[in-house]
Amino acid sequence: MAKKSAINRDQKRRKLVAQYAAKRAKLKAATLDESLSMEDRFQAQLKLAELPRNSSKTRVHNRCEITGRSKAYYRKLRMSRIALRDLASKGQIPGMVKSSW
Repeated sequence: MAKKSAINRDQKRRKLVAQYAAKRAKLKAATLDESLSMEDRFQAQLKLAELPRNSSKTRVHNRCEITGRSKAYYRKLRMSRIALRDLASKGQIPGMVKSSW
């Protein structure tokens, strides 16, 4: 089980990303828009830098929804390999059988 503080920190970041997503996308588009003047693009860049750091999508780290583990994470299943193996052993994942010999 991961630290509760790490899980809570990541959840807080996800909320901030969702909250600022539209504003960040608008400012990012303005910085890349060639038709705007250089000053307007620079002002958009400064406003983008003033936004909270944790509102950036790259600050979010994928974590297992069951255990909170950050490593050995399967994106498609949204869980770690250990949680996946445990659920497969218990027969709770349809179509998945853990091999043992």
